[in-house]
Amino acid sequence: MRKDIHIGYEHFKNSNELSEIEQALFEKAKSAREKAYAPYSDFFVGCAILLENGDIFSGSNQENAAFPSGLCAERTTLYWVAANFPNEKIKKIFIVGGPKEFSENNPPIPPCGSCRQSIIEYETKQNENIELYFANLNEETIKVHSIKDLLPFSFDGTYL
Repeated sequence: MRKDIHIGYEHFKNSNELSEIEQALFEKAKSAREKAYAPYSDFFVGCAILLENGDIFSGSNQENAAFPSGLCAERTTLYWVAANFPNEKIKKIFIVGGPKEFSENNPPIPPCGSCRQSIIEYETKQNENIELYFANLNEETIKVHSIKDLLPFSFDGTYL
């Protein structure tokens, strides 16, 4: 028996289509991207996280010559937030990424598999979806209502 998977998402052509808080998250993630340390890949990513209390925190990817010692922007930001605000729910995660030398052809960059797995951990922990946005520098944005939309057969602690 075959079952199809349908991914629910929204596509925005520019930031004018985003809400005020979504635009603020885009700008924070874009600004964080500029602080990335990516001398090996020249792939710069910024992330902004909105907590339930309204606070916004951001971070960027940090590479290391000893691969895989570096860390993606999503996990850098997510782990810092979780370590400093362990009981605060995460409402939204906004990612802006792409090559340092951005071109008009670069699409919105989704989180990698490791970041998806990390996000599912916190979504499961808080028992509430986290809206996820990923965008390029042209402000083209994809929104999913849960990381489960990008990781439908997810693995979490219930399997252990």
